[in-house]
Amino acid sequence: MKSYPYGVWPVMLTPFTDKGEIDEDGLYALVDWYIQKGVDGLFASCQSSEIFHMTFEERMRIAKITVNAAHGRVPVIGSGFTDYREAEQVRDIYAMRDTGVEAVILLTNRLASEGEDDDMLLRRLYSLLEQVDDDIPLGLYECPFPYKRLLSPRVIREIAATGRFHFLKDTSLNAPQIREKLAVIQNTPLKLYNAHIATLLESLRDGAYGFSGIMANFHPEVYVWLTRNVQHPNAEKVQHVLTAASLLEHELYPTNAKYFLREIAKLPITIRCRTQDDRLLSPHFMEETRQVAALVSEACTALCK
Repeated sequence: MKSYPYGVWPVMLTPFTDKGEIDEDGLYALVDWYIQKGVDGLFASCQSSEIFHMTFEERMRIAKITVNAAHGRVPVIGSGFTDYREAEQVRDIYAMRDTGVEAVILLTNRLASEGEDDDMLLRRLYSLLEQVDDDIPLGLYECPFPYKRLLSPRVIREIAATGRFHFLKDTSLNAPQIREKLAVIQNTPLKLYNAHIATLLESLRDGAYGFSGIMANFHPEVYVWLTRNVQHPNAEKVQHVLTAASLLEHELYPTNAKYFLREIAKLPITIRCRTQDDRLLSPHFMEETRQVAALVSEACTALCK
């Protein structure tokens, strides 16, 4: 059974130039930064990449750049799966496969609309699978936009039983639900990666395979430490710090993450976004970002030993 590495998989940002175009050099620098911080894989062309504000060609381009920049140092998976129409979904899967990613990730909210039940989701998924080669590894992401479609244990059991899915980015924010999902994917290729910080340590101890969330764009090295030290005496204290720091997710993300990367990590990128007006990044947001970064650095210097 194919399995992807345990550990930390950042949901990647997309650097843009001042004119709003994809900044290929900035993306290369960002990939190098993630890898230098010790991440285990990269999730390209995802919601944090701003794919809902990109053309089809741009979605595929950022995945291809990421694969080239990673150059085999870590595995890369990608989505770019933004359409409801089956023909376009098939196109997206094959095009993403051709970028060189190791798995193509399907967004669960593209498989059924908000008012449709699980049976409809499964019918659509099975129809889609009939048109996709068996040798293309697939994954699932409970993407919050445009609405969050959580997968029930029953649905996950059926999906895992196909043997074609390997990566599940869970956004349930609920430790008991995660335990139920982990129970039904045992002895299948499907691995669960939690996106939620407050439930992360508990889920790792329960058998989750790692972290794939927004805050790996700020301090991935601390998540790397936590995933490798789940029984450490200071593990819960480190999680407390990370949970407090995760409030930045709600403070003009992803602009604040790009500000962090430019001003604190010193990457050669702009703060330009397509999903946010970067002019809204006030001194208030900047100072919050700086102080949270200092808090995490100071606390983890003391705790991550």
